[in-house]
Amino acid sequence: MSISEIQFEEISGRDGNLGLITLTRLDALNALNQAMLQALKKQLTIWEAANHIKAVVIRACEGRAFCAGGDIRSVYQRKMANDPLLQQFFRDEYCLNRHIHHYLKPYIALIDGITMGGGVGISLHGSYKVATDRILFAMPETAIGFYPDVGTTYLLSRLPHNIGYYLGLSGARITLNDCVALHLIDHGVKRDIFPELIYKLADTKFQNNPNETVKDVISGFSVPSAESALLQHQKEITECFSKKTMEDILQALEKHKSTWCHEVAAILRTKSPTSLKVTLLALQQAEALEFDDCMQTEYRLTSRFIQEHDFFEGIRAVLIDKDQTPCWKPDTLKKATATQIKKYFAPLEDELIC
Repeated sequence: MSISEIQFEEISGRDGNLGLITLTRLDALNALNQAMLQALKKQLTIWEAANHIKAVVIRACEGRAFCAGGDIRSVYQRKMANDPLLQQFFRDEYCLNRHIHHYLKPYIALIDGITMGGGVGISLHGSYKVATDRILFAMPETAIGFYPDVGTTYLLSRLPHNIGYYLGLSGARITLNDCVALHLIDHGVKRDIFPELIYKLADTKFQNNPNETVKDVISGFSVPSAESALLQHQKEITECFSKKTMEDILQALEKHKSTWCHEVAAILRTKSPTSLKVTLLALQQAEALEFDDCMQTEYRLTSRFIQEHDFFEGIRAVLIDKDQTPCWKPDTLKKATATQIKKYFAPLEDELIC
């Protein structure tokens, strides 16, 4: 089965086949539209139940991106058209993220290029994450009046030294060495070896524990990583992002002697105040939640964001008109009150059921 933006094929192997997914929407940096989400969920379900499929691999056609995220332009257009099914896009996406997290067979993401937003959701929740030195990871949602979703409240809240808070609030971009150091990526590999790796996975006889077999195969292609540039700022990140409120985080950054901290503070000042406060609380809560509970919380948050101003104002300013001057409402942290923020987390009548 295939649609124009995503292809599915089976690679014959020694004791079973590999299910191979290829993202082919190159003109949109493989941004995920609803048809892609639904097709991917359907095919994963088929392969999960198929005895002749021993593992699943996801990759992208050569280009700048593995997957730059969800199709946010389409989300904006649907909002402007008052599409009553807009929320279904996110339900489909989050149910797919949950399916990947719990997938019963090895799910191997081969990542090359930009990997943001929804692209993180279809890769980093899988069993094995393999990337080249062209990976560029980010969750930049606070810049468009949103928050880091697709299960990343779970991922980011578990990173050491409060680094996940820094990444989620600032939207900072990090590279392969950072991703390996933070264990977001299991192995760095050389460029252009993905075809050979896929062949090796297909040609290898899986043992009683298929995960160990996959681990051994991938390890054979692994290359050493260099020092993480991000971890050079570990001390400053911990000092500032361990604070419990956004106001205190910003104050700590602005009072710090480090120029780097001042630059981060300036970046945070450009973000939606509502997004910052929701993100901070979501990460704090996620530390004590299981993955499915994080997804439930995210669905609640998203259901509120798509009814409010900032998300669509952010998309307009960054992606549609590209004037880069969003008008946030409220426009200060002080005006984004605790009462307003807590409403985003309230249970829904129609909760996430997959």
